Amino acid sequence: RASSTLGGAGSVAQRSAGQRRRAPTGLGVRKTSVLDVMRRLVQPKNMMVSANTRRGCYLSLLNIIQGDVDPTQVHKALQRIRERRLVSFIPWGPASFNVALSHKSPYLKHRHKVSGLLMANHTCIHQLFAKTLVAYDRIRKRNAFIDNYRREPIFADNLDEFDDAREVVFNLKEEYLAAETPEYVDWGAAAADTGEDFDVPAEPADRQIAPPLGGDV
Repeated sequence: RASSTLGGAGSVAQRSAGQRRRAPTGLGVRKTSVLDVMRRLVQPKNMMVSANTRRGCYLSLLNIIQGDVDPTQVHKALQRIRERRLVSFIPWGPASFNVALSHKSPYLKHRHKVSGLLMANHTCIHQLFAKTLVAYDRIRKRNAFIDNYRREPIFADNLDEFDDAREVVFNLKEEYLAAETPEYVDWGAAAADTGEDFDVPAEPADRQIAPPLGGDV
């Protein structure tokens, strides 16, 4: 059994080190290892967020392994993950893959001998921001639910707070897209010095987001 969480992103996966599973005929039965737990943590199907980690790259990862684990098992698992290239990291900086070992509470009963928690920062989170922008633009275009907010003093005269918040989310989405390119190190400096926007990878037509309603970003 495995489950995960990614989040501006984290991930949770649990797998019993003592749990057994059937292997192909002739290979017998083997125990689930620390490598199996760490490998399942980065599988897209185990992520608890609607974003596809097959696209983009990781900025950083933190694995928290809980249970009776030998540190040498962790080192071997990390080596195998690097050799198999199971995760893709940013092209403009060193890979940040950290592992912390944790003991289980002696006062609680655990179903699994080894558990894993993955907290990661991945550029795929821009997909979630893009969906949020699309949903917001649809609601704003129809002025749905706006009356409820206009009753508040801050929104009595205008909806600038909404427009500012949308711009923040839009810029954050663009920055995560730019982080997938080697030129990201100059992304902020180029915009500040020249006043021009840094070119980011173009999104597929079905995922492109229009500028905010009522003006350009």
